[in-house]
Amino acid sequence: MRKTRILAIIIGLGATTAAFCQAPAGQRTGPGVQSPQDAKYADLIKTCKVPPPAGRGGGGGAKGKGPAAAAAPGPRDYKITEIPGVISAGQMWKEVWQVDGNNADGIIATKDGGILIAQNDNSAVIKLDKNGKTSVAYSGTNTGGSVAMSSKGALFVNNRGLNQSIDQLVPMRKMFVNKISGDPLDCIGGVLNDLTADSKGGVYFTMGGLYYADPKGEVHKYGENLNTNGIVLSADEKRLFVTNGTTVAVFDVQKDGSLTNQREFGKLEGGGGGDGSTFDTAGRLYVTTNPGIQVLSPEGKYLGLIPTPRGVISVAFSGPDRKTLYAVSRDNAQNKDWIIAIQTIAQGPKGRGK
Repeated sequence: MRKTRILAIIIGLGATTAAFCQAPAGQRTGPGVQSPQDAKYADLIKTCKVPPPAGRGGGGGAKGKGPAAAAAPGPRDYKITEIPGVISAGQMWKEVWQVDGNNADGIIATKDGGILIAQNDNSAVIKLDKNGKTSVAYSGTNTGGSVAMSSKGALFVNNRGLNQSIDQLVPMRKMFVNKISGDPLDCIGGVLNDLTADSKGGVYFTMGGLYYADPKGEVHKYGENLNTNGIVLSADEKRLFVTNGTTVAVFDVQKDGSLTNQREFGKLEGGGGGDGSTFDTAGRLYVTTNPGIQVLSPEGKYLGLIPTPRGVISVAFSGPDRKTLYAVSRDNAQNKDWIIAIQTIAQGPKGRGK
């Protein structure tokens, strides 16, 4: 088992993970296979006291990705126009890194100007430094799909493999939560999508709906009529933003981490629903969609689009001065992921950015 895991990580840094490509979907099992596509999924679901709702038992979307994942193959022509205070006209995206397989999602900044990248197929979290070099930061994540760091430095990853869970990686590596009301998280249906960590020790996450795993590991569901994907806390942790199809919903965060006062924050334009999100120091919200990254003001007003050469699924500010915007592009037809970067006027937060 240990040799297999090490081999998967090495392959993920340079080539396709062939081990998982040899068996058809539904016949594979183990790390690197999302829970609903695992051969043992049906047996696990039989143990649910509350089974997944109809239509969510065997789904999970396009490898855990959002609407941008289904975009037509690129690259495509684009032209960046000025968004005052955000980006200058004429800027161009730079391709920083490319990887075969479903091996880049849920990115966040590191303190030294790099980014952490969750790798689904390889069950690893890798670090891409400011010079474009990669190294394995954490291995053996059981199909990790996204990472988040709290303002106190606690690092979490969501595991999309069978017996889905949210694990803490820092300061101590341990399983944080894998149950909801005594059932496996898999019983919610679909796959763990995105997450954001608070300073109290809890984690908000999306899995079709909106959930909060409190510091004790108890999971609570919030919201009405939600089709969630990306999720992020405001810098002061007083509001929680979650994409809801072609809109963004916002909640007020209470002292105990519970959520109240659901309302529409803003609308996305130009086609496609929202996926990953982040914010800058001015409180503007950045949301990935098929056309590119859409920018909303702190009041929810649509400010403009930063078009991208392919659809994008995750976004984060990093770089030495936090004025480099990184994004993840996905091409399902080629089964490849890209990390792209662009210089901005806006600056991302130097602490927690997710």
